[in-house]
Amino acid sequence: MISILTGDIINSRERAPQQWIPLLKKVFEKYGSEPNQWEIYRGDSFQIEIPIEQALEVVFLIKATIKQCKPLDVRIAIGIGEKTYTSKKITESNGDAFERSGECFENLKKQNIAIKSPWEEFDSTINLMLRLALLTMNDWKPAYSSIVKTALENPKKTQKQLAELLGKTQSTVSEGLKRSGYEEMSQLISYYINYIKTK
Repeated sequence: MISILTGDIINSRERAPQQWIPLLKKVFEKYGSEPNQWEIYRGDSFQIEIPIEQALEVVFLIKATIKQCKPLDVRIAIGIGEKTYTSKKITESNGDAFERSGECFENLKKQNIAIKSPWEEFDSTINLMLRLALLTMNDWKPAYSSIVKTALENPKKTQKQLAELLGKTQSTVSEGLKRSGYEEMSQLISYYINYIKTK
């Protein structure tokens, strides 16, 4: 099984593409090559294949990356399932992971991150958790987003080491992680990974 993330950039016309596309590509390049594992198309839409256990963490990393560029935000649907046809371009590949991701994306209205998997009970639980998490995440300021992004990319580093990487004080990093709900977000990622492992 795989996960397919389908997304687009909210308010993309309010910032020049060169301000955010290179940031997004840098994230995507960690997880595969273009265009067979990820693709940016129609200007501000994207699709990327991610190992199933990493899907939620990558979604949060994408959100933190994009929210560094105010007033941008992101809508992302995670589809979990099989890949039954592999093309040279991810947007031409197929399988129920792609179908679920597409259906989930079409249904994103007020909630800008959601999951559709083969397990309905899991979907209702995790999507409620995401809705609650987004009450905090949707309000991330660019400075908080930068701290969250760095913390996600360097999970083994201490707050002091993160502060050195960011050129900030440790107290600023600590405050940023606290206000952005980083600990609760990490617990949500752990819940997701533990559930997936049982499947």
